[in-house]
Amino acid sequence: MTPPPGPAPGKILSRAELLTRRAAARAAGRRVVHCHGCFDLVHPGHIRHLRYARALGDILLVTLTGDAQVSKGAGRPLIPEELRAENLAALDCVDWVSIEPRPTAEALLTEVRPDVYVKGREYEFNQDPRFKAEREAVESGGGRVVFSSGDVVFSSTALINALESSVDPFQARLEQLLGLPDLQGASLFSLISAFRGRRVLVVGETILDTYILCDRPEVAGESPVMTLRPIEKRHYDGGAAILARHLAAMGARPTLITALPETEQGEAIRSRLTGEGIEVRPLRVPSPICEKQRFLVGAQKVMKLDLIEPLTLDAAQQDDLVDLAAAAAEEGGGSQAAIVADFGQGLFSQAVLPRICRALRRRVGTLTGDVSGRRSNLRSMYAMDLLCPSESELRQSLGLFDRGLPTVTWQLLEETKTRAAIVTLGPEGMIAFDREAPGSSGTGVPPVGTTRDSDTDSSGSYRSRVHAEHIPALTPYAIDALGCGDSLLAAATLALSAGAPLVAAAFLGATAAAIQAQRIGNIPISATDLRQAIARTHSAHMTFAAAEVVSARESPRAAAQIA
Repeated sequence: MTPPPGPAPGKILSRAELLTRRAAARAAGRRVVHCHGCFDLVHPGHIRHLRYARALGDILLVTLTGDAQVSKGAGRPLIPEELRAENLAALDCVDWVSIEPRPTAEALLTEVRPDVYVKGREYEFNQDPRFKAEREAVESGGGRVVFSSGDVVFSSTALINALESSVDPFQARLEQLLGLPDLQGASLFSLISAFRGRRVLVVGETILDTYILCDRPEVAGESPVMTLRPIEKRHYDGGAAILARHLAAMGARPTLITALPETEQGEAIRSRLTGEGIEVRPLRVPSPICEKQRFLVGAQKVMKLDLIEPLTLDAAQQDDLVDLAAAAAEEGGGSQAAIVADFGQGLFSQAVLPRICRALRRRVGTLTGDVSGRRSNLRSMYAMDLLCPSESELRQSLGLFDRGLPTVTWQLLEETKTRAAIVTLGPEGMIAFDREAPGSSGTGVPPVGTTRDSDTDSSGSYRSRVHAEHIPALTPYAIDALGCGDSLLAAATLALSAGAPLVAAAFLGATAAAIQAQRIGNIPISATDLRQAIARTHSAHMTFAAAEVVSARESPRAAAQIA
């Protein structure tokens, strides 16, 4: 296969080569016209500008600003300097191309002394001192400055910004969020630092998540049924245990109240969590720890098996659970926050859950909760600062499937006397709903950005009002969605307890969820993980990718992982 042609031979010059050719052209009486710029994306405006310039002389020299000196914002230039030079050299109207490593063309203009220096029409009334210095360098060398017609005007910066928005429909929303003072990198880093040493109580069931990695499935010979051959087993702490591990990894001092049997397995879990700085206060039960097995072929889950013996607490055990939670919240100087996590395994009944919430509400500053599974009791949580259900969990709990999400969320907040909710939407991210809308005047008119319910009372005024902030998903796809909600809840709880507004708590939660989604199994998210992810998010822009990178992304293996 014939390789694609490169740039025209001899067009791309070093500075020494350029000055040698310029001296030869001057000796031959040939007029050199000079254009200078970034030329990140060569668009129709550039083409007309260069053609106009070429008509003014015998040789067209185009110099471009080197990568290190481009100051057009993060992520620029989009195209590396070598490829920008190749683009220009491929144009028939361009004779010479050179990369200028200095911040402006002033010094180069003094050295080249072009006969004509052509700038865009927008520079005609420009008072920028850098351009004034360039003009003086040209005119002192005997040349003249000419402005192109400007009949077609494009902006590389505007085009790149538009491309970023069109490639990712959530890009514009993300940029809007990153412009908020509370979501600046320094503010978020400071918030994460405030996590250290915060005492957080976690109450909920512990689950063992087992991943069974299997060989490629086959069809059994005796009947058309799938056959799986296990290769490896991986065990992960789940449920309330992973919540406590997330908190510890983020720098907090968690206490875990959970049901554990007095068995070798129960003691192993307690010992493992204690080794990570988690204080474990078990409610002793005879039931084994529930285990959820997931069978994977590659990164794809093909089957799930729940090995569950639901807990059944008697009246005395329910009292013990409430007393354990209340005592843990008060001891050691008191807990600053508490998380109640109902995974539907029987630890919480509809009667005991409100009792625990009321007991903790009087003792902690920040109280949050979440549910998982069809047997959980979202509506039984009471007086929370934050609830974090998925949209499906929310709608199933309330039995509202055809109403707008703000209406359904408002009903949950009203019924449970809860301040705020973060409702997760899967690949579409999440929406943070706050009933305490900022700027509310009490006049019945919601502030800008507030979502109103469609319901009205008999007087025609709105019965409810919630402030909604959409946080886009911060990862393009999920390798494994298990545990994303737990990491979200842990980060958001710590943020709220440290005094952060809801939007900052939701953003940190979204960041933790995005990190978790790129991992197989439940792996604790650390404070360092959060800082690195925030830095990547703030610096994320469209970037040039080399051919080998694109090829790797399009490989069958990569495609299989994405699927």
